[in-house]
Amino acid sequence: MYVLVSPCILNEKLRAEGITTDADRAVWAAAAERCRRFGIEMVRLPCPETLYLGVPRKPGSFLDRLNTPEFATLLDRLEEEVRTVIAERGEPPLALIGVNSSPTCGVTTTYYGDEKSAGSGVFLKRFSDIPMIDVRRFAQYRIYLAAPLFSEAQRVYNAGLADLLTSQYYAVHLPQKAEDTATSRSENRERLIYQWNLDALRSSDIVVAVIDGSDADSGTAWEMGYATALGKRVIAIRTDFRRYSDNELVNLMLEMDAEVVSSSDELLSLLTRISLKNSLQGCVVTLRIAVVQPPCFPHHRVSRWMVSPL
Repeated sequence: MYVLVSPCILNEKLRAEGITTDADRAVWAAAAERCRRFGIEMVRLPCPETLYLGVPRKPGSFLDRLNTPEFATLLDRLEEEVRTVIAERGEPPLALIGVNSSPTCGVTTTYYGDEKSAGSGVFLKRFSDIPMIDVRRFAQYRIYLAAPLFSEAQRVYNAGLADLLTSQYYAVHLPQKAEDTATSRSENRERLIYQWNLDALRSSDIVVAVIDGSDADSGTAWEMGYATALGKRVIAIRTDFRRYSDNELVNLMLEMDAEVVSSSDELLSLLTRISLKNSLQGCVVTLRIAVVQPPCFPHHRVSRWMVSPL
């Protein structure tokens, strides 16, 4: 089980000078941690820009300095080598992780000309048959599942939704795991549960909130509001067909700053725009806890793709 990764995610010195920030480094670290957590091998792609222009180099667009027959020939060769590696592995990658804005490895945005434009980079565009995701989206994998948890039916639904998200390689905080009940509560235990959930909210990337019912659960509503105030992405799932009004599903104050879906399938689609599991094309996968491996292309190819140690 592996993903193909734009090489600068693993080695920032392959990027153009002066464009890498601490925020970028945090994103790359989170992407690597997600792979470590779920035993996903990170296989580094070649860097066409480094091979063609070398390092160090100034930032620039495709039209500035890559729009040449020689660069097109290089891309032909690199595509062939990457597809050979995929064939030798015997299974397709879960996804291809790119870096938006890159002239070669952008996923949904790229610098083809002087202005950033929509579309894939010229190298990744050659792999349209492989699911792609920007590294910033891939790095957002820690989910806080906000939901009512007072009845058995609610807890069973929540656990099933958490399992579904985990199967797509998301790390899910499920508040009901505190095994909180009316008889187990005390003032000290309530404070511990509150702080446990608060810490998880603060460290999460995304809040998924279940807002079924004639009105949303008050605790869930508080968690959604707190997450919104922190600038978190909030996705509300409402499978209940009842509507609060002609223009509201449940409550406009909850809906205005949330992305609302009506099923778990819609939730997965919205989270990643791709389903990582579906890209396995029916292969059976056993998750393993493993350290992310370094670049895993055959050595004779790596020697051509890699620059001297920096």
